[in-house]
Amino acid sequence: MIDPRQFRDVLGAYPTGVCVVTALAESGERFGLVVGSFTSISLDPPLVGFFPDKRSGTWPKIAATGRFCVNVLGADQLSLCRRFAARAEDKFAELAHGLSPAGLPVLDNAIAWIDCTIERVTEVGDHWLVVGAVEALGKEGAGNPLLFFRGQYHDLALLAD
Repeated sequence: MIDPRQFRDVLGAYPTGVCVVTALAESGERFGLVVGSFTSISLDPPLVGFFPDKRSGTWPKIAATGRFCVNVLGADQLSLCRRFAARAEDKFAELAHGLSPAGLPVLDNAIAWIDCTIERVTEVGDHWLVVGAVEALGKEGAGNPLLFFRGQYHDLALLAD
């Protein structure tokens, strides 16, 4: 049997980018979820994916909308990451953000965003595999991404030193 702590420690040696997946309900309520498992799946057709935890209270709300926007966080957006990782009633309260072409929340100063419709959701262990069909995307800034590596958040430039 694999020890869960050892599993986390070993996989923590692989750096990942940090994103906030956002959505907007018909009621106008906004949702956001921190994701460290975002990945490109296919170029033709353009598909992306991520793995929300089955225990997430936010994921079912995002799933119910049928679409989402991936916001790639910059190294200077650790406070946004922490905000969306916390349990709060309105994670968007007094938060500067715009709207994507699909009308989904795009966080100000995110270095990139990707609008998607949910293509499929598959149960995988203690997570869901969410596949999104890319509808629109944009690169907003030239900053470094926020990375998660060995249990901590990092700036790519500082890791290179």
